[in-house]
Amino acid sequence: MRLDLFKTLWGHDGSVEEAALLAVDAGFAGIEAPAPQDDAALDAFASVLAAHNLDYVAEICTTGSYVPDRHATPEDHLASLEAKIERSLLLKPRFCNVMGGCDAWPLDVQIDFFRRAHALAERHGVLCSFETHRGRSFFNPWVTRDVLRALPELRITCDFSHWVVVCERLMDSEMDTIIEVAEQAHHIHSRVGYDQGPQVPHPRAPEYAEALVSHERCWDAIWEAQARRGYEVTTMTPEFGPDGYLHKLPFTGMPIADLWEMNRWVGLRQRDRFSDFHSPSSSRTRGSPHPVILANAGIH
Repeated sequence: MRLDLFKTLWGHDGSVEEAALLAVDAGFAGIEAPAPQDDAALDAFASVLAAHNLDYVAEICTTGSYVPDRHATPEDHLASLEAKIERSLLLKPRFCNVMGGCDAWPLDVQIDFFRRAHALAERHGVLCSFETHRGRSFFNPWVTRDVLRALPELRITCDFSHWVVVCERLMDSEMDTIIEVAEQAHHIHSRVGYDQGPQVPHPRAPEYAEALVSHERCWDAIWEAQARRGYEVTTMTPEFGPDGYLHKLPFTGMPIADLWEMNRWVGLRQRDRFSDFHSPSSSRTRGSPHPVILANAGIH
């Protein structure tokens, strides 16, 4: 199995061309972002991807932006999903990462929505991987688990940083649920959260070593499940971002870290871990970080 890394455009202040150069320099396989709504911008995006031989993961939010329109119906969300799938297909995505639904819907509505959303994606011939995200249907482990039990054909993107802050604890106590949902995991967003927030100030900081290693145990469970399921390629987007996620100094608003430096570091660290994880000589058991990883992180 191979790990392909994608660069998010969330928080990237430069041009798409500059983002592509950063991705290529880091050895990333592509870019994850929404499809531009402007036709000229979409054509330019396609040209940059082609020029740098980069793949594309489409980012889709149904109704609203990252936070859904609270009053939108499931039918509104499905219409939004279809329109954005159609737009994204112009860029030939590897798959669509979807922040779908609403956290306030009852379970029966959630299950019906995702059944129809999956059928819609199949009609368009594209895989939709639905993200675990606050405000959205998959905002906590147990709703997600129950929907997946009802819909074994569904695939998800696992961003466990959202669950950590919703539950106010690292996911080690919920590893049985993590292992269960990993059986339907398709994509990973590798941001590190902590019990009071979805993004640690810096993943290299020793005071957040426990949070980093905890998330990595969860990602390992996904890789193990995907290997058993016959995945030849798995994907990951390091997704430290702005918009209240990035810590800033009081009064000045000065960011305390650089987003691309954090995302690049997390991505390359996971590439090293993945290589070791799937080494034939590796005898590591689930959840036990190996010495090379700890040394690379400055963790002892």
